[in-house]
Amino acid sequence: MSKKRILVTGGAGFIGSFLVDRLLELGHEVTVYDNLEPQVHSDGKPPEYFNPGAQLIVGDVRDVDSFNRAITGHQVIYHLASAVGVGQSQYEIKRYVDVNTGGTANLLNILVNDGHEIEKLVVAASMSSYGEGCYFNEQDGVVRPHLRTLESMGSGQWEPVSPISGAPVKPIPTPETAEQVCNSIYAITKKDQEDMVLNIGRTYSIPSAALRFFNVYGPRQSLSNPYTGVAAIFLSRIMNNHSPVIYEDGLQTRDFVSVHDVVDALVLCMEKPEADYEVFNVGSGQPLTICGIAETLAKVYGNQIKPEITFKFRKGDVRHCYGDITKITERLGWRPKTAFEQGMQELIEWCQSQKADDRFEQAAKELKDRGIV
Repeated sequence: MSKKRILVTGGAGFIGSFLVDRLLELGHEVTVYDNLEPQVHSDGKPPEYFNPGAQLIVGDVRDVDSFNRAITGHQVIYHLASAVGVGQSQYEIKRYVDVNTGGTANLLNILVNDGHEIEKLVVAASMSSYGEGCYFNEQDGVVRPHLRTLESMGSGQWEPVSPISGAPVKPIPTPETAEQVCNSIYAITKKDQEDMVLNIGRTYSIPSAALRFFNVYGPRQSLSNPYTGVAAIFLSRIMNNHSPVIYEDGLQTRDFVSVHDVVDALVLCMEKPEADYEVFNVGSGQPLTICGIAETLAKVYGNQIKPEITFKFRKGDVRHCYGDITKITERLGWRPKTAFEQGMQELIEWCQSQKADDRFEQAAKELKDRGIV
């Protein structure tokens, strides 16, 4: 592929920084637009791993003039900048909507009205927009259970049931065609981002793609941000010799995918026209229990500490959701390459040189005070 001038919003962050490294390796010219959010970058400075081969513009997607200047002259945009955190989004509502929905509106408004020549726009979407995943039983076929009630979770009835018959169901992979049933402000804003990008992309013939990331893990994930991915939160606890805290009974499942595999998918979306105007799941396609994640991290880290299973619950949490990755495999030739335990080993090796401030208790107290736990 010929050399491109590429802008990566949120490019100083976890996924963005790995994408920047890969794009530079491929010979592209890369600019990063990032506000160095203190919740992610505690000192407000570029991280030590930031690639000096990229130009850094410190700016916020809510600042239209600054954003417009950053966009000028680029051919490809990866829009990864977002406020991240399901629980936090339920009380920092305006910030999440302003950054995620409003920031994307600013981006699209600039592209449509200010004459920029963009050849490809790729947006980071989220599996959180699905809500509960897909389930199946012989009686009812494929079903999408409703959000579990406070009464059922309060009595320890963790597993969803069929919305048709009330009979037990088993989780199955969730495809891109599944209805999106958002259970949080974060999920709503991530759905907004993909809907807006694809709508404007089709309207103005700007080749666009949305990738619904499942649970991404790997080095550079903020260990001191209690609203980040569960693997980093658990590892921060383990490194401080505190038990990982698990809600419900620990048997809820998620789909974990390495950041390296995610970067592969992002690059393919830029390079392949088969990605244009499409949505793709990016996950492993394999469900892992939350309890199993904590136990694997402790084992690989070499700590015998056991997870603390609280049997408490958070409002809006889903029980099972893992991705059907058939579409991205068939259309783009992508498949995950990193085995989970191998990826955890890499994460832990990186963490040995990092300071991990365990702020879980503070975050848990905020959620409790807000009535979310």
